[in-house]
Amino acid sequence: MLAAESSATPAVRAAVGSILADKYAEGYPGHRYHGGVEVVDEVEELAISRAAALFGADYVNVQPLSWALANFAVYAAFSQPGDQVLSLSLKHGGHQSHGSRANLSGRWFSVLNYGVRPDTERIDYDQIRELALIHRPRILVAGGTSYSRAWDFAAMRTIADEAGCVLWVDAAHIAGLAVGGVLESPVPYADVVTVATNKVMRGPRGGLLLARAEHAESLSRAVYPFMQGAPAMHSIAAKAVAFAECARPEYAEYARAVADNASTLAAALDERGLRVVSGGTDTHLAVVEVSSAGISGREAARRLAACRMIVDKAVTPFDEAPITEGSAIRFGSAVLAADGLRPGQMPAIADLMLEAMHTDGDDTARQAAIAREVAALGER
Repeated sequence: MLAAESSATPAVRAAVGSILADKYAEGYPGHRYHGGVEVVDEVEELAISRAAALFGADYVNVQPLSWALANFAVYAAFSQPGDQVLSLSLKHGGHQSHGSRANLSGRWFSVLNYGVRPDTERIDYDQIRELALIHRPRILVAGGTSYSRAWDFAAMRTIADEAGCVLWVDAAHIAGLAVGGVLESPVPYADVVTVATNKVMRGPRGGLLLARAEHAESLSRAVYPFMQGAPAMHSIAAKAVAFAECARPEYAEYARAVADNASTLAAALDERGLRVVSGGTDTHLAVVEVSSAGISGREAARRLAACRMIVDKAVTPFDEAPITEGSAIRFGSAVLAADGLRPGQMPAIADLMLEAMHTDGDDTARQAAIAREVAALGER
């Protein structure tokens, strides 16, 4: 139940394990450093064409070895060290690659943060506009890793135009729901979009860049040779497989199940006395405060893991608890949907989660019994 994970399909796993893992192919199709690249050129061009059709993007780069490297390529293409970047606060659901001091982004750039409104725990677009017009950042970032609500990309585009900055949408968590028709696509609004091809999409571990045509040259150079060398051709082949699978009607059914599972489970936990940040979710994830159960997020995650339910500890936007402990957990629903679980099973999962969180380290027999119920639920 980790928000960052799904389970790759068998065809994707077959491509990842293929002989293409052995092939070096520095450069781009038609312009490689190494020889013997005719087949891998075809593979990469196939992945590019499928992604372009799936997302409706002018420019596609399938070479980023990871989502984080795709993010760094955006910085490399559009900014210089010291430039200002405006992004969502880490405590309010942002990601460390958007300006955390523990990350290259926070050390090389001057990062400003916006947040969510205290009354709704939803993005404060008025605050974003005010900060953008005062500070005129080079890059405005929309996206995060623990924000569960849909973004108003049209509003972000308007703000970026007013402030004269690049609009980058980090769609790592939401791209799979967008191509499934559950959420609005950021591609028509953004200058550049970064995607994690795993997570909801069920593809391989890797990154993807989507952009307007005018940014093609700067982004291509940012990925290679600036950020990385030879691409992982087996991963690119697996991305091509995943893009084809995402275009099928059954993928849209899966994406809808992902979102429905998340909203139903969040509502069930709320009904059982655990507050859900922002009151619910529009995506595949939710942040749920557990302090009412008398435990920290860290302890809740430990107790759930002992019962075979894996979640992350988390913080709430205005959390007073230390980040290392947190007052909340973050769950995701993609693996549940991929395994065939549907909204009808979510109340039972909520009951098991509550029961698990009320155990402790001495309740090993009880934890083992809950774990058996979790396994039986999955088997059914």
